Amino acid sequence: MTVFLNAIRNEEWRPRHLFLVTLTLLMCFSIKAQNTYSISGTVTDEESGTPLPGASILIDGTSYGGISDFDGNYKFTAILDAGSYLLIASYVGYTTARATFNTADSNTITIDFTLSDDLLNLDEVVVTGNVIGANKRALGNNISSVNAEALTNNSSTQVDQALQGKITGALVTQNSGDPAGGISVLLRGSSSLGGNQPLYILDGVIINNASNELVDIGGNTQNRLADINPNDIAKIEVIKGAAAAAIYGSRANNGVIQIFTKKGIIGQPKFNFTTNVRSNSLRKKIDYNTVGLAWVDPFDRNNLATIPVTRYDYQEEFFETGYGFENALSVSGGSENVNYYVSASHLANEGIIKNTNFKRTSFKTNVSLKTFDWLDITGDFNFTRSVSSDIPNGGINSAYGAITGFVFSDNSINPTPDSSGVYPVTSLLVPRTNPAEAVNRFEFGNKTNRFITSFKLDAQIFKGLTASYTLGIDYYNQSGTAFIPINNTSPNGDGFARRSDANNFQYNSDLNITYRTTITPDIESTTTIGGTYQFQETERIGIQALGLPPIVETATSGSILEQGETRIPFALWGGFIQQSFGYKNKLFINGALRTDGSSAFGQDERDQLYAKAGISYVVSEEGFWENTFGDIFETMKLRAAWGQSGGLDALAQFSRFTNFSPSAINGSTSLIPSTLLGNSDAAPERQEEFELGFDASFLNGRLGVEFTYYKQEVSDLLLQRELSPSSGFGSRFESVGTLENEGIEVLLRASPIKTNDFSWNITATYTSNDNVITNVAGQQFALAGSFSTNFVIEGQPLGVFYRQFYAREANGDIALDADGYPFRGVTADGESSKVLGDPNPDWYGSLINEFSYKNFDFRIQFDAVQGFDVFNWNRRLLDNVIFGGGSNVGEELLGNRPKGFGGAQAGIFEEFVEDGSFIKLREVSLSYNIKTPFKAIDNIKLSLVGRNLVSWDDYSGWDPEVNTGGQGNVRGFDFAAVPIPRTFQFGINVSF
Repeated sequence: MTVFLNAIRNEEWRPRHLFLVTLTLLMCFSIKAQNTYSISGTVTDEESGTPLPGASILIDGTSYGGISDFDGNYKFTAILDAGSYLLIASYVGYTTARATFNTADSNTITIDFTLSDDLLNLDEVVVTGNVIGANKRALGNNISSVNAEALTNNSSTQVDQALQGKITGALVTQNSGDPAGGISVLLRGSSSLGGNQPLYILDGVIINNASNELVDIGGNTQNRLADINPNDIAKIEVIKGAAAAAIYGSRANNGVIQIFTKKGIIGQPKFNFTTNVRSNSLRKKIDYNTVGLAWVDPFDRNNLATIPVTRYDYQEEFFETGYGFENALSVSGGSENVNYYVSASHLANEGIIKNTNFKRTSFKTNVSLKTFDWLDITGDFNFTRSVSSDIPNGGINSAYGAITGFVFSDNSINPTPDSSGVYPVTSLLVPRTNPAEAVNRFEFGNKTNRFITSFKLDAQIFKGLTASYTLGIDYYNQSGTAFIPINNTSPNGDGFARRSDANNFQYNSDLNITYRTTITPDIESTTTIGGTYQFQETERIGIQALGLPPIVETATSGSILEQGETRIPFALWGGFIQQSFGYKNKLFINGALRTDGSSAFGQDERDQLYAKAGISYVVSEEGFWENTFGDIFETMKLRAAWGQSGGLDALAQFSRFTNFSPSAINGSTSLIPSTLLGNSDAAPERQEEFELGFDASFLNGRLGVEFTYYKQEVSDLLLQRELSPSSGFGSRFESVGTLENEGIEVLLRASPIKTNDFSWNITATYTSNDNVITNVAGQQFALAGSFSTNFVIEGQPLGVFYRQFYAREANGDIALDADGYPFRGVTADGESSKVLGDPNPDWYGSLINEFSYKNFDFRIQFDAVQGFDVFNWNRRLLDNVIFGGGSNVGEELLGNRPKGFGGAQAGIFEEFVEDGSFIKLREVSLSYNIKTPFKAIDNIKLSLVGRNLVSWDDYSGWDPEVNTGGQGNVRGFDFAAVPIPRTFQFGINVSF
C-alpha cells in the first residue's frame, strides 16, 4: 500500500494503477481473523429417498457452496467469521430447503437435506440479466424453463427443435424437414416487420442465430443454432415478454432464450457415453395423377380426345428413407477448487430427400477455478464444424430444384435417364428441373466452422457485495456452394456455379455488480447495476456464373453473372440499474431502468431509455390464507409486471442513409442511388407490455397451475413507406406503424401417482395470441418472399392471405359460368382481392404424460396447433392441366369434373387456402435402466424413441407445419417445402 500512496502523493498516478489498487484492497478486505470449516452432507428425494445429483448447496450471503455428486453427496470448505449462517439446498423441480448452523459448534458440519417436489418451481433460481440470478418466487413476470431430460432422448438434433411443445407462449415451428432445416421461434406473437426471432444467450455469450441464405435452396435455409449440441445443455430459460426482458434492453423486443450448458460436479471423474441410430422416412405422400390417359390437346377445353400413357410416381424419385447415427462422450468432475466438463460428439443424419445429409462434430470444455476464497474464474470453449449436403427444393428466387420440378412436371414422362445418362425434360411448358436429375446430379452444400468462448470472473468483494464480469465471443465462417453441371434440364442448361462465404464475429463485454443486504429482519434489499458493450461485424462475399466448361465446378471458370461483397459492422452499448425489495420472503417489489444505444440509428434517435416494474405476492404464506384456503390451495402466488423493450435490430446498418451502387456510363465510373430513400430520423421500435397472473398448487402439491394474461403494444414500427414517384425514390423507412399482441398462457402440471416403484406426471400447455396491425399509415403491402400472397393490412393480423376469391351465389355456393367453370369475385367496393385466411394460429398447446415403473420410463407428447391457414402453392400447380401431375387432373381425365377446371381455379387463390390445424404425436420414448450391471458401470440406459409419428389434419399437402418463408414474417406458405420426417431412434447411454 505504501507504494501506491507514495505514487499518489508524487502525482505519479496513472489509470493503469486502478486495477492493482482495486485488487489489493479486495484482498485486504478478505484477510480477516477467520477459520476454515468443512461442510458436508447428502441431498435426497423426500418420497423415494433416491439421491439427487447436481443439487446446489450455498451458504447464504457468501460465495461458498458446492454441488452434490452422483450419489447425492456434497462437501466443501469455507473460511468464515464466527457466527450463525444459513445453508440453502436447491434442485430444479424441488422446493428449496434451508438449515442454519453455528461456527461455534464445530469445524466439521454435517447437514442432510430431503427435498420435496415443487410443481410450480417457485424456488428455482432463474437468470434475469445475463448472469444475474433471482429466485422465481420474487419475479412478477413469467419465466419458463426446460431441463436437460426434456431436451434429449427425443431424436431432435437441434436445441430449438427440442423446445417444441415444452413451454407456453412459444410457437416453435420446424420450417423444413431437411436434416438441418431452419427452426422459427415466436414468443408471444410477431412484434416487428424487421424480424421476430428472440435473442439467444449461451452461458452469458450473446450468440448469432442468423439464417444466411448463401445459396438459394428455397425455404430450407439453416439457422445457426444447428451448431449447438443438445447433449451439452443443462437447462434453457425462456423470457417471453417486455416485462421480463426489459433488463436486456434494445435486443429483447422478441424475447430472450437463455441456454445453460453442463458444468463439472465435485467428485471423481464421471463419464457418460451415448450412441444412437435413427431412420427418417416420409410420413405420407401427396395424391398424384394415376390415370393412364392424357389429353391430345390439354389447352382446348372442347377437345376431349385422349391417348393412353403410363403414369410415374415422381415422389419415388426424390424421397427415400434416410439413416443417421450420433455418438457423444462427456467427462465431468472436480474438487472444491476446480470443476470441469469436457465433451465431444459427432452427428451424421441423412434426410428424406435423396443425397441430403447433415454432419456436426463438436467439442466443448468448461473449467471453473476458485482462485481465492473470494474469486471464481470460469473459462468455456466450444468448437463446432457443421457440414450439410443439400438439394434445392423450391428456390424462392430460382427455378431449379427437385420438388419445384415435381410440381411443374408431367408425370406421364419417364424421369429416368436414357442409356447415355441423359435425363429427359419433364416440365414441357416452363423450364424446370427433372426431379430425378436434381437429386442425382446437383451438388449444393454448406460448411460452417464456429467458435463460441467466454471468460468469466465472479467476485465476492465482501459480504453482500458481488461482482461478475463476462467476455463472450462468437465467431463463425460459413461457406455455401452450388453446382449444376452442363447439359441439364434446369433453366441453367449450360451449367451453373456459385460460391458464397459469410464471416460473423461478435463479442459482448458485460459487468454487473450486485449488493444484497438485510434492512430489517423482515426486509431484504437487492441492488444491481450493470453495463454492456456489444460489437458485431458480418462480412459476405459471393460469386456465381453460368456457361461452365465441361467437368469444371468453380464459378471463376464460367461467365460471371453476379459478384458482390458486403461488410456490416454493428455496435450496441447500454447500462441498467435494478432494485428489488423482499418482505418476509413472500412479498417482492422490483423495478429497473435501462439505457441503450445503437450504431444503426442516427445521433438523435440511437439512445433509448426503458423501464420495468413488477410485484410478486406469495399470499398462501399469510395466516389468513392458511386458515381459510389452506386445505385447498397449498401455494398461491399472485404476480404482475410492466415493462418496455426496444427494437434496435429492426433497422439494418446503413439503412438510414441513401445507398448508392457503382455503375459505368460510357466507360466512366459512376454511382446510382437505390430506390430506398434514407431517413436519419428513423427511430427504434418500442414495445410496452403488461402482464398479470398467478401460480397455484392444489391437492397436497399434486397439481400445479400457472396462468398469465399479457398485452403488448408496439409503437414506432418501422415500415418501408411508399413515396410519390416525383420524389425519385420508391420508399423509405419510417417509424409510423403500430401493432398489438394480446393473449393468455396456461401451464398445468400434475403428479397423480408417486410411489417408490411407480410415478405418473402430466404436463399440459395452452397458449392463445391475438395479433393485429393497428396502424400502417393508410397502406397495405405484400411481404417480400410471399409471391404477393401474405400482406400487411391495417386491422388484420400480420401476414394474412390477400388475393382473388370466388364469385358466389346468394346461398354461398361457388358461382359457375354456363360451361361449369368458376370465376373470380368482386367486392362491394369493386376490389378483386380480399383477406382469404390467417397463418397465425388461434391457439396452440401440448399434452405430455410421463410414466416410470421401477427401471422402465415411458414418455408421450402430443402437440396441437389450431385455427391457422396454409397457402398450398404446390396444389395450385399440380391441379393445373397444363402440368398434369396432381390427382385432380386425373379426375378431369375420368370425366368427374370439367376439363381445365384446375386451370380456371389457378387464378382464384381462395381455392388453395387450406385449414392447417393439426394434432401431432410429437414424441414417444420408452427406456430401460440397467443399474450397476458391471463393476465400474453405474448405469446402462436403453431407449427407443419416435418423433412426428402421426399427424391428424385435413391438409392435402405433405405437412401443414412447414413454412417456405423460413424465419421471417411470411408464414403458412407451402411451396416445395420438404415435409418433416417420421423418425425412429434406438439409443444406448452408459454412465461410468
